[in-house]
Amino acid sequence: MSKTIAINAGSSSLKFTLYEMPAEEEIASGIIERIGLNNSIFTTKYAGEKYKVIEDIKNHEIAIQMVLDKLIELKVIANYEEITGVGHRVVAGGELFKDSALITDEVLAQIESLAEFAPLHNPANATGIKAFKKLLPNITSVAVFDTSFHTTMPKENYLYSLPMEYYTDFSARKYGAHGTSHKYVSERAAEMLGKPLEETKLITCHLGNGGSITAVKGGKSIDTSMGFTPLAGITMGTRTGDIDASLLPFLMNKLNITDINDMIYILNNKSGLLGLSHISSDMRDVEEAAEKGNEDAQTALDIFYNRVQKYIGQYFAILNGADAIVFTAGIGENSPETRQIIIDGMNWFGAEIDAEANNVRGKERIISTPESKVKVLLIPTDEEIMIARDVERLRA
Repeated sequence: MSKTIAINAGSSSLKFTLYEMPAEEEIASGIIERIGLNNSIFTTKYAGEKYKVIEDIKNHEIAIQMVLDKLIELKVIANYEEITGVGHRVVAGGELFKDSALITDEVLAQIESLAEFAPLHNPANATGIKAFKKLLPNITSVAVFDTSFHTTMPKENYLYSLPMEYYTDFSARKYGAHGTSHKYVSERAAEMLGKPLEETKLITCHLGNGGSITAVKGGKSIDTSMGFTPLAGITMGTRTGDIDASLLPFLMNKLNITDINDMIYILNNKSGLLGLSHISSDMRDVEEAAEKGNEDAQTALDIFYNRVQKYIGQYFAILNGADAIVFTAGIGENSPETRQIIIDGMNWFGAEIDAEANNVRGKERIISTPESKVKVLLIPTDEEIMIARDVERLRA
């Protein structure tokens, strides 16, 4: 038996889950928020208990030191040596990484070189890797890439209709995201359907503050809604999703914006549900406002449903039918209304929601009627266990 810790480092946060492996037993989990700011927040859950402390945490190295020390203080582990493996979520693997990889100095340098594909994420991921390597230099360290699952897409789905040299010279193409989540739920869906994964055709809907839809055939990603960056695809909490590129210079001229980065910031941080509703990026807040008669909030919801439905429709065409539609992530797992409205608006393909089965939040189950030609599944995602599994696989 060994203990593996899954790490998801953001620019100012660090999430972790500690597992007993290979039993896949979760021992503890938690998050540190506001790293580098005043009043950083450390919270963890372990053995049915909760622990929280607020103090200044200057950087990721100190944050990781705190995680390890608190796990000892709370008697979750006896010493550092109990942890034998660490898996790091890395957003962008580009075309270099088609699978998870043992972290060497060369791999770390490649992760940092890919920062231009995920400037908000890869540098933070690399920081977490360096901090762990300094504190626990001899344990098995693995990078698990969000983009790896999507490297199976065929050219007609990952290439843009741009001059080919933009791809060959600059790697300008669709990469997608949320791959670890889409992989997990597609594997669980095959088990729930009682079919070999290689024989399934699935449409997986990762709907959270960030969201993406993926067409999965035989366990492999065929197409996905996010593009060169996570800005593309469906309407999200603060992101536009797909828009006409020609709209950007038009708006920049109207708004007297001269720096394209300022415009990209608006598209990433001030748009989506937040921009449409002027209320919140949180689906729950927007739903509440719509129920009270707020017209902009209702419009925001209608656009969100519409964009998800459009991608599901596209992927039915690409897959030539599907065995199931899978809902996961924050909204997908916890908003029965969203699931119901999306499927009710597309019942031409034979999917039918069972209202009673659908009246649940965060519990794995089939939520379609027995007569439904296309099954609808609710599967809570578990990216952390996928990370831990890859540590075990590559350790062997």
